[in-house]
Amino acid sequence: MMSPLKMRAATFNVALDRARPGQLAADLAAGHRQPRNIARIVQHIRPDVLLLNEFDHDGDGLEDSHLQLFCEGYLASGELGIEYPYRYLVPTNTGLLAPVALHGTGNPVLPADGLGFGTFHGQYGFAVLSRFPLLFEQMRSFRHFLWRDMPGARLPMTESGSYYGAEALAILPLSSKNHLDLPVRLPNGRVLHLLVCHPAPPIDEGEERRNSCRNHDELRLWHDYICPGRGGYLVDDAGGRGGLDPGSDFVILGDLNADPQDGDGFREGIQALLANPALNHSVASGRLRPASRGGFALRGMTARQGSPRFWTHSQGLRLDYVLPSASLQPLASGVFWPPAHRPGAELFWNRRGWPERRASSDHRLVWADIVI
Repeated sequence: MMSPLKMRAATFNVALDRARPGQLAADLAAGHRQPRNIARIVQHIRPDVLLLNEFDHDGDGLEDSHLQLFCEGYLASGELGIEYPYRYLVPTNTGLLAPVALHGTGNPVLPADGLGFGTFHGQYGFAVLSRFPLLFEQMRSFRHFLWRDMPGARLPMTESGSYYGAEALAILPLSSKNHLDLPVRLPNGRVLHLLVCHPAPPIDEGEERRNSCRNHDELRLWHDYICPGRGGYLVDDAGGRGGLDPGSDFVILGDLNADPQDGDGFREGIQALLANPALNHSVASGRLRPASRGGFALRGMTARQGSPRFWTHSQGLRLDYVLPSASLQPLASGVFWPPAHRPGAELFWNRRGWPERRASSDHRLVWADIVI
C-alpha cells in the first residue's frame, strides 16, 4: 500500500510577457529586478509543482534555454534556492496567425487574427515546473479542439447571426492558449494529473462578447473533462476521446480570468466549475479557500462584491486558482500577498502603498497543500 505524501501545488501569473519575441530571454540574461523578485516569491512558498502563466516563449516550446536560465539562474540560486529538474514549455495558440481573417474579410493580421491573442507566437505562454517526474507519455493536450465542436457552445452572436463566419469556425480552437492534462509521478508512486490552462480574459470585446463567451467555454472544458459522462465529445490533439478516467487524482491550476462575484465575464462559468462535485469544495469555496490580508489595503478602490480576503489580482478580483479533486485531502492554502509596510511588501507595493506590477506581477501566487 502506498504511503500518503504531502505536497504543495501552486499557480502564479508572473507577468513575464514582453512586447517582442526574445525580449524576455534578454531580460533574464541581464538579471532584471522583476524575475529576481518573482524568484524570491517562489523560493518563499516552495511549491512542488508550479504553473507559470504569462511566460513568453517561441510558441511551440521547442527552445527552452531561457526557462532553463530562469530555473537555474534565478529559482535555484542563493541560500533559499529551489530546484525544478522537470519542466515543460507548453505549446500555445497565442500569436499564432490564423489562415483566414477571424473578424471580417481581408488578409489576417496579428494580434486581431491570432488563434489566441498575441502580437507574436508564444506571447503570454505558460510553463510547468515540477520537482517530480512529468509523465509526457500520458499527457493530453486540447490545443486544437475546435470551439464549434463543443455541444451547445456559447459562440458569440450578433443581431445578424454568428459573429464568426463558417471559415473562421472551421479553424478556430476553443483554447486561447492550451488545455493540458500533464500527469506527474510522485515519490510514493501515485500519479497526480495537472490540469493547466489560461483562458481568454473577458475584455476588449463588443456587444457580441466574444472573449467572455470563449472564457466561459474554456472553463466548461475542464468542467466537462472531470465530470463522468460529460466529456465524451472531447478529442485531444492525438485523437484520444473522452474525459479524465474516473478515480483519477487531479488539481486544476491556472489564471482562469474569472471571478465568481465580480468582473466583466459570464460568472456562471466559473460558478459552475467551482460547484463541480469532482472538486474538493473546502478549497474551491469553503474554509480552505486560498486567502491573504494583502488585498484589504485596496478595499475602497472600487465597488466589488467579493471579499478582499480572496483576491488574487491587484484590481480586486479572484482570478487565480488551485483546485484539487475531491479525492485529495487539503491541509492548508494561501495567497502570497503581504500587506503594505510588512516584510516582503517591496515585492508588490510601491512606497505610496499602491500595487506595482513591475516589481513582480499584478497577480499573486496561489498555493494549496494536499495529501495524496
